[in-house]
Amino acid sequence: MSKHHKRFGARRTALKFASTLIVTSFIGIAGGAHAQSDFPNKPIRLVVGFTAGGISDVLGRALAAKLSNQIGQQVVVDNKPGAGTQIAGEFVAKSAPDGYTLWLQDMTTHAINVGLYKKQPYDAVKDFTPITLVASTPLMLVVHPSLPANNVKELISLAKEKKGQLAYASSGNGTVPHLATETFKNMAGIEAIHVPYKGSSPATQAVLAGDVALNFSTMPPALTQVRGGKLRALGVSTAKRVAAAPEVPTIAEAGLPGFEFVLYSGILAPKGLPPAIAAKLNSEFAKTVASAEMQQIYGNIGAEQLTDTQAEFSAHINREITKMVQAVKLSGATVD
Repeated sequence: MSKHHKRFGARRTALKFASTLIVTSFIGIAGGAHAQSDFPNKPIRLVVGFTAGGISDVLGRALAAKLSNQIGQQVVVDNKPGAGTQIAGEFVAKSAPDGYTLWLQDMTTHAINVGLYKKQPYDAVKDFTPITLVASTPLMLVVHPSLPANNVKELISLAKEKKGQLAYASSGNGTVPHLATETFKNMAGIEAIHVPYKGSSPATQAVLAGDVALNFSTMPPALTQVRGGKLRALGVSTAKRVAAAPEVPTIAEAGLPGFEFVLYSGILAPKGLPPAIAAKLNSEFAKTVASAEMQQIYGNIGAEQLTDTQAEFSAHINREITKMVQAVKLSGATVD
C-alpha cells in the first residue's frame, strides 16, 4: 500500500472516530435534556428524619399526597429517624442528584446540629441543593394550671422569686424546645432547671402531671391539652399570633420583646441537582403548599404555609445556622 493510501486510511479512521464521539456526545446531551424535561417520570422518595406520627411526618404525608396528584407520579414518604435527623441527611446527601430523592427537613434541627455535633457525616450547606421552605411552625409556651402565672410577665416574676426552683421539660438535650427555653431564660434573666425527656409526648405529659412547671411544646399536643383546660397557654414563639390559636398572644407582646423561636421545614435535594429540575421542584412545591387542601391541614397542625425562591431559602439556611449555633453555645448543650 502506498504512503498516500496509508495517510488517507488513517485520516478516514480519525474522522470516523471523531464523528462517533460527536454523535455519542450529542446523544448524551439530548438524553440528559430529555430526562430533565420529562421529569418526573417515576416515583419520588420524600425522606423524613423523624418517626411516624410527629409533625414532620404528618406534614410530609400531606405534602406527598397533594404533590402526587399534582405531578401524576407517586411521592412516597420514607421515615429515617435517628441521630437528630443525621441518618436521613446522610442518606439524601449520598443519593443521586436526579430529583427523585428529596429531604423534608426540619430546618431548625438542621441548623442546630451544626453547633451541637462536632463532626457530621455531611456538610449542612455544601452537600445539598435548597429547593424551598414549606412551613413555619410555632412553639407554644404552656404551664400547669396550678402554677400561679397567668401570663409571661407573671411567669418571669415567679421564676425570679423562686430562683432556680422552677423546672422545665424538653424533648431532649439540644432539641428545639430545649434551646427555645434556654433562649427565653437568657432574654428574661431567669433560672430554671432543665429536665430532658425522650420525646415531645413524655415532655408534655410531665407538665400535665405537674412534675415540671412549663414546656415549650409543638402546637398539636399543646392545643389539644389547652383546649381541654389541662394546660394553660402563655404565648406562642412566633413574631405574630397564629390562626390556630388567635387568642394566645406572642411571647414578645406578652412580656418579652424581641423573642422569636420558630420551627422551619424545607425541602433539600442532593448537591449537583440540575437547575431545571430544581426550578421545577420549587414551582411544584409552591403550588402544593398554596393549595386550599393544604391550607386546612396546616391550620389543623398550627403551621403556616410558607414558600420562597431557592436563593432566599439558601440565605435562610445560613441565617438559621448562625442563630442556632449561638443558641447551642448559650445552652451549653452537647452530644459528643
